[in-house]
Amino acid sequence: MMKKCFPFIALFVVGLFFVACSRDKGPAEAAIKAAEEALNATKAEASKYVPDQVKSVEDALKAAKDSFAKGEYTAALNSAKDLPAKAKDLDSAAAAKKAELAKSWEEMSGSVPKMVEDIKAKLDALEKSKRLPKGMEKAKLEGAKAGLAEITQGWTDADNAFKAGNLTDALTKAKTVKEKATGIMTSLGMQA
Repeated sequence: MMKKCFPFIALFVVGLFFVACSRDKGPAEAAIKAAEEALNATKAEASKYVPDQVKSVEDALKAAKDSFAKGEYTAALNSAKDLPAKAKDLDSAAAAKKAELAKSWEEMSGSVPKMVEDIKAKLDALEKSKRLPKGMEKAKLEGAKAGLAEITQGWTDADNAFKAGNLTDALTKAKTVKEKATGIMTSLGMQA
């Protein structure tokens, strides 16, 4: 009797499995769509400031889509249901990072142009003097002049990046200018 019932029981269990899986198809599809919409709403701004977090949400969304494509609707639903909230969290993370970068830029823009001006004033004074100070060689002076032109252009590039809204690039360029300006000041015997 049991042997005759076994195929029917197995068929019944498999049928229940397919019904349960197909029951999650609609909700999984809706969750994936909601995640895509939430990510698309925040992606452009968040990619500038928190690209690693954006990639994490994109990877999770891809995993949900892959599960859905394989017919694993429950797994797709479980993967996608929290993604809209995570995508919205990207907005907060991007805003915090943007504020941090803006503060750093403010500090840089307060100090770096002053350094450039101080270097220029020192070079102008050295040019006007009849003799170079003790320990100063003509080659060192020429190197400082060339360096001044380089950091002046570097600061212009950093400022243009800032005005274009690319804070990360602006800060990277500004840090490079600051390092070079510090080196020039040191070679001229100035306090950095």
